[in-house]
Amino acid sequence: MIWKEKLKKGICNIEQLVKYIDLTKKEQIQLQKIIKKHPIKITEYYLSLIDKNDPNDPIKKMVIPSIGEFDLSGSYDTSDEQKNTKMPGLQHKYAQTALILLTNRCSTYCRYCFRKRLVGLSKKEILHKLNDAVKYIKKHHEINNVLVTGGDPFVLSTKIIKRTLESLLTIPHLNFIRFGTKIPVTLPDRIIEDKDLVDLLKKSSKKDKRLYIVTHFNHPREITKKSTDAIEKLISSGLIINNQMVLLKGVNDNAEIISDLQNKLVEIGVNPYYIFQCRPVKRVKKTFQVPLYKGYYIIEKAKQNLHGLSKRFKYVMSHKTGKIEIVGIINDDMYFKYHQAESLKNSGKFFKKKISKTAGWLDDLK
Repeated sequence: MIWKEKLKKGICNIEQLVKYIDLTKKEQIQLQKIIKKHPIKITEYYLSLIDKNDPNDPIKKMVIPSIGEFDLSGSYDTSDEQKNTKMPGLQHKYAQTALILLTNRCSTYCRYCFRKRLVGLSKKEILHKLNDAVKYIKKHHEINNVLVTGGDPFVLSTKIIKRTLESLLTIPHLNFIRFGTKIPVTLPDRIIEDKDLVDLLKKSSKKDKRLYIVTHFNHPREITKKSTDAIEKLISSGLIINNQMVLLKGVNDNAEIISDLQNKLVEIGVNPYYIFQCRPVKRVKKTFQVPLYKGYYIIEKAKQNLHGLSKRFKYVMSHKTGKIEIVGIINDDMYFKYHQAESLKNSGKFFKKKISKTAGWLDDLK
């Protein structure tokens, strides 16, 4: 299929990259060291969205390695995923949700990825035995939904996606299944050209077991005719599309950019879902993380240009103790609330911390 050829043709090394992006010899040497640790992969389609005349192009910043990746402050597992892993490829942190890591590959490797420790690298954390995962979920009746993610499950063959869906749909207490994918953004032809995938998703999404797509638009320039066509195919198949973006320094840390993105998402039928605080990941934190204080005011300013549907999202951080909403600021305090909590004692908990204008994570606040 054509989309498979496009996936294989993606840029995977510096020699290919310099045909599209101007790099000095010094930059090439530096980036070569970086990609030995964390590989590069970019589809030609997504690369075409970069404005070569803009040295600070936001699309470029998200996918082209930079010297900021030499910085090792932070952690490779900021949300304690290892602690919540029940078997390779299956996590169970929140009672109602099981998370399946179906692959460690993506069509494009984002430089801010919070799973930088595994994407394009080791396969030891991904699911190897689907039947064992299904057995675990069947035993845990509190689980009413599954998030299939990775990596990006939509880089896998339709045959593998079909087998995964068929296995999960046999579990009676599941109400819905989500697929986390950036394919509509980075390789929309995967959806546009593969009728078998679209037919499978349409057939699998039922009144009592809906399929959801959680996609990942970060910037309004990612909303193109092709990405919109891919979204329309999914919506026409009866799927519900939610979007989660990450607040990223130098990419979208601007109220006008955020409001433009959220409004355009609603226009094409995508529900704004979360805006995530960038996690303090090694080789990510220094380059991309915006202080919480600044992030809060950026997002509140963006909301002034949003309507009811486009500001349904929550500004959250995926902390090791749970998904924490950044609620507001009063005087010298910043207020938070547990939107989801690993421990029941924290469920719905409302709390405050002293303001810091530089802190980027809960652990940095007093």
